[in-house]
Amino acid sequence: MKTIKDVFEQFKLDLKRLYDEREISSLTKLAIGEITGFSNAKIKAFPELEISDDEKTKLTNILIVLKTGKPIQYILGKTEFYGLPFLVNPSVLIPRPETEELVDWVINSLYTEINNGHILDIGTGSGCIAISLKKHLPSFKVSGIDISAAAIQTASENAKLNHAEVNFLDEDILNPKAIISEKYKVIISNPPYVTLLDKRQMHTNVTDFEPHNALFVPENDPLIFYRAIVNFALSQLEQNGLLFFEINESYGQETVNLFNELGFKDIILRKDMSGRDRMVKATF
Repeated sequence: MKTIKDVFEQFKLDLKRLYDEREISSLTKLAIGEITGFSNAKIKAFPELEISDDEKTKLTNILIVLKTGKPIQYILGKTEFYGLPFLVNPSVLIPRPETEELVDWVINSLYTEINNGHILDIGTGSGCIAISLKKHLPSFKVSGIDISAAAIQTASENAKLNHAEVNFLDEDILNPKAIISEKYKVIISNPPYVTLLDKRQMHTNVTDFEPHNALFVPENDPLIFYRAIVNFALSQLEQNGLLFFEINESYGQETVNLFNELGFKDIILRKDMSGRDRMVKATF
């Protein structure tokens, strides 16, 4: 590998069994940008630019690990979410674009409806939801909880990285303690929702490397976390408070039915950019 073009060709050759061409191109751009400091525009415009021996060695090392299926975000130790930098590691899920859509929905809803209050992010992981909300809605008090102490540590580091004042707590939503003394204007969650059936259809770079306690639910009770959070919201949401979920696309109507059964109103099931049922909003 002497040039940027050579790097693309080598990554394509070595990763073709794991990823499609679009994904390989994206991974290659991320790797080149990280190692060389080149922008995406420069990488695209000047494929004949030469890389140094040191850069070649580093890119080769990244490629070796990518061939194991490990996500590049874990290899680099960072990613971007809603325009902000986040540290990531195998204790937290890698933030997804559909979750950015959920965050955007919350921000747009609060800009027009509510000016301040307390937001709770349940299952915060890297803290990407809570921190992004705090950065764009600075008048709100924002908290995030997770059952994983390692995830809370990562989220706290990300709050410092982004100069965001967010309160993170090690807490289990299936058995909440410290958070029940608060009343919340907004509760938001991207909880575990992947069933064993879904797992069989997922890429091994997710199932082999990302934290299982943040992904999977029992086949016989796929809504276990949604039910717990909705019941928690019944006592902890303020009047006319909002509840937002990212959901399993296979259980959109079941999630809506859960809201209806417990008396929530103005329930909206929303599709993501790919046309899949992935988000729900409801008013208490």
